[in-house]
Amino acid sequence: MKPLKSKICIVVSSEMTIKAFLKEQIIALAKSYEVTLILHTDNLDFAAQNGLPVKVIPLAIERAIRPVADLRALYRLVYLFRQYHFDLIHSVTPKAGLLAMLAGKISSTPVRIHTFTGQVWATRQGLSRYLLKNMDRLLAASATHLLADSASQRQFLIDQKITQAEKLNVLADGSISGVDLVRFRPNAASRSAIRAELGIKDDELLLLFLGRLNRDKGVFDLAAAYSAAALPQLHLLLVGPDEGGLKEAIQQLAAPCAERLHFIDYTDKPESWFAAADIFCLPSYREGFGSVIIEAAACGLPAIGSNIYGISDAIKDGETGMLVQAGDRDELTAAIVQLVMQPECRDKMGQAALKRANADFSVRRLVQAWLHYYDGLK
Repeated sequence: MKPLKSKICIVVSSEMTIKAFLKEQIIALAKSYEVTLILHTDNLDFAAQNGLPVKVIPLAIERAIRPVADLRALYRLVYLFRQYHFDLIHSVTPKAGLLAMLAGKISSTPVRIHTFTGQVWATRQGLSRYLLKNMDRLLAASATHLLADSASQRQFLIDQKITQAEKLNVLADGSISGVDLVRFRPNAASRSAIRAELGIKDDELLLLFLGRLNRDKGVFDLAAAYSAAALPQLHLLLVGPDEGGLKEAIQQLAAPCAERLHFIDYTDKPESWFAAADIFCLPSYREGFGSVIIEAAACGLPAIGSNIYGISDAIKDGETGMLVQAGDRDELTAAIVQLVMQPECRDKMGQAALKRANADFSVRRLVQAWLHYYDGLK
C-alpha cells in the first residue's frame, strides 16, 4: 500500500535521543517512507554505525538558549525544509521542537508533529517559567499535530493551556519508545557479575537510581531517605552522569552509609544494572513518562517514584510499585523501608511490574502505534 506521506524528516538535538528512544521507530518507518534525520552531530557515519537506513543532515542545535546560534539554526532549517520539500516533519526535545515547528510553518510543510517528553518549566518559577512556558505555547501553535508520552502529561499540558485537547494525543499506553523486552529482562548472570563487582552479598539488597544526576531528579531526597532508613542490608547505587556536580553533596547526605553507597558515571548497558538491583527509585520532580521505570519493570523490579505527571502513568501505585509525594523525604524513607522489610510485597510488585511491561509497553507495540498514527494523518 502506498504511504500517505512519502518524505519524512525527524529533528532532534542530540544523538542520544535517537539511540535511546527513536532507533526502532526510525528503522520501521524507513521501510515505508523516505526518512531524513536532522540532528546535532559531528559524526558523518552516524546512520551507518547505528544501523539506520536513512539520510543524516548534521545541524548545530544547542540545548541551552543561544539567540544567535538559535536564529542561525532556524534559518538553516527553513532552507532545508524548502530544499527537500518534506511531506512531514517530526521533532522531539524542546529546543529542536521549537525551531523545527517554526521552520516548518514558515516553509509551509504540510504536516508538523512534535512529541512532548516533559516540561523544564514545570519546576521553575518567575520569569524563567514564564518564558519557557510561552516557548512551548509557540511551539504548539506552530505544529499541526502534537503527541505527549503519557496521559497525565497530556492533561497537564491541557490544564496549563499549552494547547487544545483535540490537537494532543498519546500513542498506545504512553512512553516515547516502549521497552526492548529482549534486552531488558531478568538476567541471573548479569546480576551475579554486577553484584560481585560492587561487593554486594547474596543476602543484601540493592536500591538503584539510573539517570542524570541533577536536582530535578530528586537525588538529594533519595540520598537523605536512604541514610534515614538506616538499613544495614541495603546498598544504594546511582548510575548516570553527574550533570550538576552533585556527587560530593550526595556523599555527605548519605555519609552514615558511605561503605554501601556506589556511583557509576556512565553505562551503555543499563539492562545489566537493572538485573543486579532489587528496587528501582526515581523521586523526580518532573518527568514526561519515566521510561527507566518500565525498563526496570521489564527486569522484574518494583519501583518507588514521585506522584507527578508522567511517573504516575509508569507506576501503578500499590500494584507495580509505590508513589510518594515529590520532595517528601519521610514518605520516601517509609516506602524504601516497606519494600526492604516486606519481601513478599516486593516480589509481588516486581512480578506485576514485569507482567505489565510485557503486556503494555513492548517496543513492538509502540512502533506499531507510530506507524498507525502516521498512516492515519490527513
